[in-house]
Order: sequence, then structure tokens, then C-alpha cells
Amino acid sequence: MKALDRPAALRAGRPPIRIHRVGVSEPILEIDRVVKRFDDFTAVDGVSFGVHAGEVVGLLGVNGAGKTTLMNMILGLITPTEGAVRAFGLDLRHHRLDILRRTNFCTTYAALPGNLKVRHNLEIFARLYGVRDPKRKVAGLLELLEIEKLADKPTGQLSAGESTRVNLAKALLNDPELLLLDEPTASLDPDIADKVRKLVRRVQRERSPAILYTSHNMRDITEVCDRVLFLHEGKILASGTADEIVRHFDQPDLETVFIQIARSGDLEGRANAETELVPPP
Repeated sequence: MKALDRPAALRAGRPPIRIHRVGVSEPILEIDRVVKRFDDFTAVDGVSFGVHAGEVVGLLGVNGAGKTTLMNMILGLITPTEGAVRAFGLDLRHHRLDILRRTNFCTTYAALPGNLKVRHNLEIFARLYGVRDPKRKVAGLLELLEIEKLADKPTGQLSAGESTRVNLAKALLNDPELLLLDEPTASLDPDIADKVRKLVRRVQRERSPAILYTSHNMRDITEVCDRVLFLHEGKILASGTADEIVRHFDQPDLETVFIQIARSGDLEGRANAETELVPPP
């Protein structure tokens, strides 16, 4: 599918939804017209998209845009008010355990048990996931993430950056086919953050999982993500590559787009922004 760069191709009033086809295969993850209401507040409002094997999709938006609510629905922690979440062709409402066995998740906002050593924490999770030879798997991930020296350190004594890398190791234990990464470079220094970005690309290249990646780090989004979904007030405001979104909003870079929306809640020509940057299949 060819992206349309010409402004004339952007037609105001069309739905802000685009399913991007990487190939002929069905998406690993499919979000189908999902709505989530909390009493009178709508946190997610009619969102649809798909993530295919080998694709990294970035979920971008200011605080309160609906990213966390969407992630929680994908994990089955909360139930959509309307619409459906499907993974591997299965409806999450009826096949949550089957889906989660093939999925993993990394966030900076959930801590592993602090009284256990890093090695023991990871080995316990490896057994929960049914990993063969947990000790060997854990040793390999500690080496891959360059955190072997943390193996016998109590998890509760880790720095924020160390905790992030240990959580990332946990997320790779079961070689997930669907990987959800929630701000994986938060609290990392530039050197380690760069290594994490390269690791995500390496995992994508070698294992071809479908990856949904949230971040407030614009470098993460531009370097790691094949496609970006810009959420605003629970809706997809724009969808496309980082370069397509920058051109569409007529801004110098993605960070400027983010800041303008964060400060004003709008950009000139927003009516046109609620348009697909690439036509639907």
C-alpha cells in the first residue's frame, strides 16, 4: 500500500481509523471499534487498528489520551464497554489465558517482588510461562541486556533504570508473539536507552513479534516504530509514519506536534487531521 503525501489526498470528515496492511496475513492484534466508558467519562472512543507480525506500532499521546486504558483492555484487566479486542484470531473475552500465554508486557510502573533476587524473580516467571530450562533462559537474557551483575541483587534495591531492564528481561522470557512495551526507556540514561531501542529492533528482526510501543520519548517513536497512532481524547487523531504525521501537521518535527497538542488540545487544520494518512485496504 502506497502512502499518500499530497495534501489533496487528505479529506476532512473521514473516520480517523486506518488498518495498515503489512502483508496478506491477518493482524496478530486487532482492536475493533473499542469504546471504554467510566460512568459519564469516555476514555477510549471508537478506536480501531491492527498490529501485524514483525511490526512495531507506536502509541503516542498526552497524559489522559487513553493509552493506559487501551493497554489495560488488551491485557484483559478491564473490559471494553463496546467493541472487541482480538489476538491470534481469538476474542479476548473468551480466550484470555490462551492469548496471554503468547503475550508479554513491560512497564516502568509495575514492580517485581522486591525481596527476591533478580535471578529468582525471573526464574519464577519463566516457570509460570512454562519456559524450558529456566536457568539457561534467564542467564541468556541477563547477558543480552548486559545486567549479569544484577543477578544476585535484591530486586527492591535496583535503580529505576536497572528495574526497567529487568522488567524487559521478564517480558522476553516466553518469546512472545505479541509484545506490549509501555515506556521501556523511561528512567534510562541515553546510552542504555539507545541499547534498549536497538534490542527492540533486534527482537523484531529475529523473532518477528507484533509490538505495541508507548513512549513520551520522540526518539523512541521515530527510531523504533514503523507506524504511529496519535491518540487524543480517546480517539485516533492521526495514523501513519512519524514523517507522515509531521508533514501532515506542517510542523518541523514530531515533538513539536506533541507539544502543540498537549498545550492547546488542537492544531490549526485539526479537522483535516482526523483523516487517514493512508487509504484503508
